[in-house]
Amino acid sequence: MMILGGVSCTDYLNRAPEAGIPEKEVFKNFTNFQGFVEEMYMLLPDIAKHTWTSSFNWGDDEHQYTTSGRYVLYDFDRGNFRGYIDEGECFLDRSGSLQNRLFGDGVNSSGRMARSIWSGSWYGIRKCNLGIQAINDGLMVDATDEERNFVLGQLYFFRGFFHFQLMQYWGPMPYIDFVLSPSEKLTLPRPETYAECAQKAGDDLQKAADLLPVNWDNTTTGKRTFGNNELRANRIWALGFLGKNYLYAGSPLMVHGPNGPKTYDPEFCKKAAKAFAEIIGLVESGQTQYSLVDFDHYSDLFYTYRQNWKIPGSTEAIMRSPCYEGNSRWRQSVSYFPGGGDGLQQGMADPERLFPAANYVNYFGMKNGLPLTEPASGFSATQPWKDRDPRFYYNFVYDGVKVVQGTITGSNPDDIAKKEAAFRYANLYTNGSYRTGTSPCETGYCLKKYIMVGCNGFDKISDAYGDNFSIMLSWLRLADVYLMYAESVAEGYGSATDKDPSINVTAVDAINKIRRRAGVDDVNAKFLGSLDAFMGEVRRERAVELAFEGQRFNDLRRWLLFTEAPYTIKTRQEFDRYGTFNPDDPQDNQVSGFREEVLWERHYEAKHYWLPIKDDDVYLYPGFPQNPGW
Repeated sequence: MMILGGVSCTDYLNRAPEAGIPEKEVFKNFTNFQGFVEEMYMLLPDIAKHTWTSSFNWGDDEHQYTTSGRYVLYDFDRGNFRGYIDEGECFLDRSGSLQNRLFGDGVNSSGRMARSIWSGSWYGIRKCNLGIQAINDGLMVDATDEERNFVLGQLYFFRGFFHFQLMQYWGPMPYIDFVLSPSEKLTLPRPETYAECAQKAGDDLQKAADLLPVNWDNTTTGKRTFGNNELRANRIWALGFLGKNYLYAGSPLMVHGPNGPKTYDPEFCKKAAKAFAEIIGLVESGQTQYSLVDFDHYSDLFYTYRQNWKIPGSTEAIMRSPCYEGNSRWRQSVSYFPGGGDGLQQGMADPERLFPAANYVNYFGMKNGLPLTEPASGFSATQPWKDRDPRFYYNFVYDGVKVVQGTITGSNPDDIAKKEAAFRYANLYTNGSYRTGTSPCETGYCLKKYIMVGCNGFDKISDAYGDNFSIMLSWLRLADVYLMYAESVAEGYGSATDKDPSINVTAVDAINKIRRRAGVDDVNAKFLGSLDAFMGEVRRERAVELAFEGQRFNDLRRWLLFTEAPYTIKTRQEFDRYGTFNPDDPQDNQVSGFREEVLWERHYEAKHYWLPIKDDDVYLYPGFPQNPGW
């Protein structure tokens, strides 16, 4: 029944689309029909706040310190992908709190935890089909052509988008593009290839792009809600996911399966490049409301503080979900607090803390654009924080960073002195105070991307846990469009210097555009001579620019790198301070004995490339089998 609509399907299928309201009333004009469509926006999960902590990074990027074993990353690290549905082996007593709501049974009831990709997508697909059929049946009688196009464009967008969300995690799915009758026996088979479903999603997303405006505010229909249209699907949304859908369809996992070669389908990549090229052409000619945020305002992409519940994203966020609750809830911030005890954590020694894995931090190369492993990069194991990519300093608290800005108080001078030594600066060297205590930073780094300096028990930015502070991730942002364009052009046409015929932007130009925004030098010429060398830099750039935004898990899977070393290893960095400690510029501080140690190794096999499907859904009918290995 979930396949038909999400929840309470028998009742739902046997009544009008809006309970107690005749179909002719629901669909007769734009205002009523748009009310029917609006529910689909409310099916979108808030990626950053779908559960109690900030649990959305499941690749080789994040390490979870825990004393209770809760949340899906704990099980994913141990290969128990059934953990997201609270099935399979339970490693510790989690009191039923493990279930990952992003993949769960929620549809659209109240609150930020009540929405999921799995159930919400099936429910939304059915609504799309009901709406498209209503327009085809002529039920939208009191509407202009523009109004009808905008409604139909949204319906096609969401039908393609929801199918794509299902495919990227669970593999090929039946593409339901008609209204299923409540009396019809389920026989829809799962397609044999990912391409079959992806092409249908592409067709729907292209239709959406053809019907929707770039900016609703510039249309007669959109002027009724002028200034409040930024969260409505438009041509750029549709083109963005058209390209992403085709890039995924052309990626190694989707083309060859878990055991195939790491080669792309160039034709799908060319289709992806064409869609991304149209966005870039429109943006760079000033025909859209979107632009890259300058680096001085980079944090506006990820959080806002004391801005009257303003949703993060600024001009760079293309698609976002609604904000279901006005705050980030305290655990979204506390998840990333520095280690070292209750003095920093405002008395909230939460049993789950998330820290950047040191192996992932290593992707952040040098300001000169070279990776750390290049001899000419200038990286030094005695001064490992010096001259790094500026995004390194934005993302991480590293050893010696001043964390507590204001006065540290205590019961007596000795107490104050101890707290000064323990908390003022990030003591992330081996056995430093930030690596001991109630929730130690085991990796040697803390994440700063989603948290402000001053969020600690001494500086007292206590309102960062209420309505004044909001974390939000975009479903799609403009920087990602440039990066996906670079990947799809390189793999579609064969080199870093190729481009889509419609614009004068090469693959390497797109990467350099993102690097220059951050003040990083261009891709070095040594990486432009072969496709493999350039793709290494493309993957590294994605790791850096989109760090901790929930992208890495899917990227490693689609690249067929998920089961391979070094991507299965999470490490920590051990070192001692050496020489004079410089509190004013920690980049210059020296260390000795700098070394990398394995913190966790994940043992994966081919089955881990797709999530298992909940058994209750697999048992619905014979044509809907479980994913291999589960």
